[in-house]
Amino acid sequence: MGAGETNESSESLGTVLIAGAANLAIALAKLVAGLISSSASMLSEAAHSAADTVTEVLLFTAIRHGERPADRRHPLGHGRASYLWAIIAACFTMVVGAGFSLTHGWHTISHGEELGDVAVSYIVLAVSFVIESVSLWRGWSQLRKEAGRQQVTSRRLLSRTADTMLKAVILEDIAALAGLLLAGLGLVLSQVTGSATWDGVASIAIGLLLLGVALTLIKTNASLLIGQAASSALEDEIRTVLVAQPEVEGVVDLVTVVMGPNQVMVAAKIDFLDETTGERLELASDRVEQCLTDRFPEIKQVFLDPTPGRSAAQEA
Repeated sequence: MGAGETNESSESLGTVLIAGAANLAIALAKLVAGLISSSASMLSEAAHSAADTVTEVLLFTAIRHGERPADRRHPLGHGRASYLWAIIAACFTMVVGAGFSLTHGWHTISHGEELGDVAVSYIVLAVSFVIESVSLWRGWSQLRKEAGRQQVTSRRLLSRTADTMLKAVILEDIAALAGLLLAGLGLVLSQVTGSATWDGVASIAIGLLLLGVALTLIKTNASLLIGQAASSALEDEIRTVLVAQPEVEGVVDLVTVVMGPNQVMVAAKIDFLDETTGERLELASDRVEQCLTDRFPEIKQVFLDPTPGRSAAQEA
């Protein structure tokens, strides 16, 4: 494992741990405030933070499983285990967080509720907003750093990154901040109108928000688990580096597969110069592979297949 990968993995792990600790503290505070105020939206927010806490535990497990080295039964490593655990985490958020918020919100609208002392709820919401903002700032800083390295915008990287641990933390923190605003708005409107319906509506809105985040993460991780190609920008860079090698005449075919966060496999059919044969071909293949892994630390496996160019193949 290279130094670059180690640093990125450590950053993702640190981001997950910070988010997990913050969510645990917030979940307990929201639960107490929800019980005191009898607010459906506050209890939904407590379920939201509890689901996020379990999600962080599962993401921690995902990172640890994905970092295991390759072995005889898994020659390409365990990187995709990260995506499996991330899907499980997203499913937990969908079932527990979204499920509780939607059902509890509907129950409040149907049967009503009598709000208690909501002052503590406003305090918890304000403190939670600050804590979640810090967690989001940590994750977004890591995203901006990586986006700068890849020379793309942070939003573009967030949409295509294979580091779904970081993506999950950022999306969940954004959803958490939006959920806090919805809960606060529901409480204010319920107090002003004297109707608990608004508190129930806020709870349902929080549930729909969680449902959207969970489905987004499930779709992203499922695509990566099946076997997703690296970004077109990375493929173009790899092709450029290959063609630039003095022994290479051209690239007949190039296939990339994301094997895990910061783990890419490259398979290419290379048209080497005609005079590159025998031992020279072996040495040339080694040099090309070394060049790729040095230039792109995320490339962990390289498979090169010496193949005549299409024109040469047609002549033969």
